[in-house]
Amino acid sequence: MAILENFINQMEPWFDEKEEQAISEYLKSGGWVTEFKKTREFEKMIAEYTGAKYCSVVSNGTISLTLALIACGIGPGDEVIVPDYTMVASANAVKLAGAEVVFADINPDNLCLDFELMKKAVSPRTKAIMLVTINGRYPSNLEEFVSFCKEKEIKLIEDAAQSLGSFKNGKHLGTFGDIGSFSFSAPKVISTGQGGALITNDEILIERIQKLRDFGREKPGADRYLTMGWNFKFTDIQAIIGTEQMKKLPWRVQRKKDIYALYKKNLEGVAGISFIPTNLENTSPWFIDILVENGKREDLIEFLKNNQIGSRPFYPALHAEPVYNRSESHPVAQKIAAKGLWLPSSSKLTDEEIARVCDAIKDFFKQ
Repeated sequence: MAILENFINQMEPWFDEKEEQAISEYLKSGGWVTEFKKTREFEKMIAEYTGAKYCSVVSNGTISLTLALIACGIGPGDEVIVPDYTMVASANAVKLAGAEVVFADINPDNLCLDFELMKKAVSPRTKAIMLVTINGRYPSNLEEFVSFCKEKEIKLIEDAAQSLGSFKNGKHLGTFGDIGSFSFSAPKVISTGQGGALITNDEILIERIQKLRDFGREKPGADRYLTMGWNFKFTDIQAIIGTEQMKKLPWRVQRKKDIYALYKKNLEGVAGISFIPTNLENTSPWFIDILVENGKREDLIEFLKNNQIGSRPFYPALHAEPVYNRSESHPVAQKIAAKGLWLPSSSKLTDEEIARVCDAIKDFFKQ
């Protein structure tokens, strides 16, 4: 079906003449395209923004999580605890690293791992916890996760793919654990088409990551291989786009908060939906998310589509997906997956477009 001119997409990337001009200038300068100085510049911007000592960018967010696990020494025979509600890349990265996924349920207040259920899932084989700060939200007891992992000598890997621009008490998400991972795929707050980044304050871990992502080389360009490694490098073309996107990040972070607040204000009192608790002082929501009650989500999706408005259901509970097909029960994740809906969420949205979406939702529940 063709997208009509006034269709409001659920999400879309945002590039303009700044990216176009920067790429043109780079190509005219004789840039080699592969990663070099522009990539290092992009990494520096991410490290400075998040407050991390080190940053390494890679080909995508799934690879960044995989490299985080491998750099932490996790592989066959090990277990990694992952929330049952998350994008499938979180779990698939564990499999790619050769370890086993152990699912645990989430806390309904923030959709992140439930701390007590996570503790119950720990076994002697548990080598890492993957804490997904979904949609920029974090557990209120985040520090307890950190303390628990240190006490048990378990690595804490933060999947902060959706959390660039979100903080807790002034500290950027992704900097609490051993390694933080970000994604720059098309729907993210900044995008390089595809791309991922790892941040850490651990010099040993960043050195491992830098070797793993570059064929295991002793140093860039040197054909001496110290360890198994792969080509998971970035490109300067992507980095040029990324640096221009980073310049726009502070405005976009605030705009995301304003968009969320406007949705919440306009939809106040609509009985058929609810919002997930969100502290907009710290959290910049990646997507605008609501829970649709009484089994009406699919009907609402169709109604919005007929009104030229895009939306997207939440991720499924992963344990029940065919790829994992486990006979487990994670009731909160299952409930959230069945009710959740992402509304139009692009930073490009105008206040008028948001009002149009909200009016359509109100009309639906008046039927």
